[in-house]
Amino acid sequence: MPTAQPAITFFHSPYSRAAGVRWLLEELGVSYAVEFVGVHAQQVDDDYRAIQPHKKVPAVRVGDTVVTERAAIVIYLADMFPEAGLAPALDDPRRAAYLTMLVYGDSVFDPCVAARAHGVQHKPSDYSFGSFEDVIRNLDAKLTAHPYAAGPRFTAADTQLASGLGFTMNVLQVVPRLPSFLAYVERTAERPAFKRAQELDAKLAQEHPEIMEALSRR
Repeated sequence: MPTAQPAITFFHSPYSRAAGVRWLLEELGVSYAVEFVGVHAQQVDDDYRAIQPHKKVPAVRVGDTVVTERAAIVIYLADMFPEAGLAPALDDPRRAAYLTMLVYGDSVFDPCVAARAHGVQHKPSDYSFGSFEDVIRNLDAKLTAHPYAAGPRFTAADTQLASGLGFTMNVLQVVPRLPSFLAYVERTAERPAFKRAQELDAKLAQEHPEIMEALSRR
């Protein structure tokens, strides 16, 4: 008999770095409960530190197991549900590019964009994440060479890269609107799971007006 799916709780706030994990959960087609975390209003219950030490989102609890850090969550969930076909298998040569792009989003893309958004001036050698210019060149080259983050097919890595590029181009307006980026974001936004995730987040945001107030101040 098939094993029952473990209960999944997704700790989330719309229009945050957790958006890509919401998208991933919709792509996986699994059931999950959402626990809202009010990070935009800085009103995060201290009890949440037991889940996420920095009181950030996303985080997930799968059964009795808690996973934090976005790349770790994506790897964990995509491997847990291989039938969705969103993660190359351990012996698949394409797995290296997939893992590289997943970790790249958290360790290079995000900090470079954050530094640029806040006007931090630094040499590429000053920080482990290098330069904003190199990030843009690298992603432009990859998305010009192939349609998705890790190659010719959509993977869980795209839920993170596409959501990040879309937000940083269209909301933060930090990342340049290069043709390769625009085409990639448009292509991935046509996926039904992305549209469902957007609709669910819009509904959740309506229930918490402090989210839009915080975003308007950026």
